[in-house]
Amino acid sequence: MKSLFKLFSILILALGIANADPISQSVSKNGYDVKLTSEKSLAMGSNVLYVKVTKDDKVVTDAKAKIKFFMPEMPGMPYMEFEDKAKLVGDKYKLDVNFSMGGTWQYQLKVKTSDGKIHKIRGSVNL
Repeated sequence: MKSLFKLFSILILALGIANADPISQSVSKNGYDVKLTSEKSLAMGSNVLYVKVTKDDKVVTDAKAKIKFFMPEMPGMPYMEFEDKAKLVGDKYKLDVNFSMGGTWQYQLKVKTSDGKIHKIRGSVNL
């Protein structure tokens, strides 16, 4: 009976992992199109995210981007946050993000374009 329960648990876990989708969120802000993506589904621990910035269908590579993920304080749990500055890799900006626990994480993505303007984008992801 125990081995049947273990087998069933492993099967459920494997199906859950196989059905998880990578994120892809797009926002238009002040004439810029910003797309936040991941290659794999997000999980606790280290994750790689990419930000692609375009304007008039042309890729913007002279911007600076940074992101802050945070989880508000809840009863019995402190406020948590993680910040990273993006690095340009090809035509996208790469972010290395570490989620300390599962749940809903809110984010603030700031993109500073060559004209000196800072474009703030807010959203959330679920682990």
